Amino acid sequence: MPVFDFNNTSEQTEMVQSECTYTVFYSDETEATPEKPMLVLDNKERQWKHHSCGYFTNPGKRTSFEFKEDEGVFCTDILKIDARFVSLLKWLGENHINVRLSGENQEDGYAVYRIREIAFGGGTKLSAEDGFLQFMIGRLLASNAPAQEQEDEDAVEDGDEMKLTSIQSITDFMNCAGKTLPDNIRLWARRNLAVARSHEVSQEERRHAQRALSIMMNIQWKSNYFAPIDPDEARKILDEELYGMERVKQRIIETIIQINRTHTLPAYGLLLVGPAGTGKSQIAYAVARILKLPWTTLDMSSINDPEQLTGSSRIYANAKPGIIMEAFSAAGESNLVFIINELDKASAGKGNGNPADVLLTLLDNLGFTDNYMECMVPTVGVYPIATANDKDQISAPLMSRFAVIELPDYTPEEKKVIFSRFALPKVLKRMGLKEQECVISEAGLEAVVEKYADTTGIRDLEQAAEHIAANALYQIEVDHVKSVIFDRDMVRELLS
Repeated sequence: MPVFDFNNTSEQTEMVQSECTYTVFYSDETEATPEKPMLVLDNKERQWKHHSCGYFTNPGKRTSFEFKEDEGVFCTDILKIDARFVSLLKWLGENHINVRLSGENQEDGYAVYRIREIAFGGGTKLSAEDGFLQFMIGRLLASNAPAQEQEDEDAVEDGDEMKLTSIQSITDFMNCAGKTLPDNIRLWARRNLAVARSHEVSQEERRHAQRALSIMMNIQWKSNYFAPIDPDEARKILDEELYGMERVKQRIIETIIQINRTHTLPAYGLLLVGPAGTGKSQIAYAVARILKLPWTTLDMSSINDPEQLTGSSRIYANAKPGIIMEAFSAAGESNLVFIINELDKASAGKGNGNPADVLLTLLDNLGFTDNYMECMVPTVGVYPIATANDKDQISAPLMSRFAVIELPDYTPEEKKVIFSRFALPKVLKRMGLKEQECVISEAGLEAVVEKYADTTGIRDLEQAAEHIAANALYQIEVDHVKSVIFDRDMVRELLS
């Protein structure tokens, strides 16, 4: 286990062999409480106040906390620390940052569940402010516990995340976050920080390194463990987004049950193939809701150069990361749903290759490397969902990465139900109309479906509902009628 040694003189550090008084426990709790604290201090000789001030230190021999009380300064040993907070407490001690602890005296010690920086004494770090400290604590509570393995005291502990832009704040974050990042990203961050600080490289190189660090630090790198999902709740969400298509819904529920059994995402993403307007995008959004993951979209029809996905090399002054890396940064975490729209319309590009083929490494869940970041980012928590109208236009290598679900067009009877139960009520609610103010007879409903019998999907039905409701509102406001009943002839005339 790492040992606190906060002496400022290197010679004294070499002479004194510090004794580690604490043990480390591993927790994934997202909130600290007296029952589930961040650390525990010894209170056998003295009971500590609920709010106590002082600072973390190591007076040569034992890892401890020094309480500043009215009667004087009292030192007590640290007994237990949540593994996620070891590096943070070391940083607080190294910089002699005065803090206020909130804790509760219990049988096994003083359980600390809140740490706030206080003004007196001051720290020397530019980012040694309570705002940064609370950000760090929140981030660490949201992180998974580091692996339970024997630690190397000489290993450099680096960090993780968010909108940290200055070199000082990035440095502090890396020192505090500890081993809550994947190993390769930790090493990458250390190298890029060295470049960002160096005066032996060009200003452009330093700027690119600092920008890449800021992007990478904004991402919460999570494990690929997925908690069980309630199939009934998943079915409810699917029913809200999609009418009918029982086979499609069953296939998605099967995927959910597979996740519940393995606690990991399936090896293959979903490819939703069907006519325009059949609800492919709605299904993708519904799956993201079910998985409780952030989602991002890639519109392949607008991408004509692979570099838009992979980013450009830092050798160029105007270099920038690709869309995929920016999606990770925007989502703020590594587990997310990639919705790839119109996969069959991916352009062949400008002679630089097919942009769609860039997706292969992302879909394999082996890691994705952006040319600007120059680092392989884990993709085990990425769930891709693609949509397409014509699967014959998709290359065989891409098709092999997906489980294909074909969505048929709606039958006339299904279109009737969708129009009367979903499309029209939604439009009436948006316009502030009551159901009795806009009524469509059975014959009128038949006329709507007949009008759009040759069109695929339900977008035209939604537009028809908008047109009919707008006409009803016009008659109510201008002609001062109480309600409008649309029969077959009225509907035909209105939609002609």
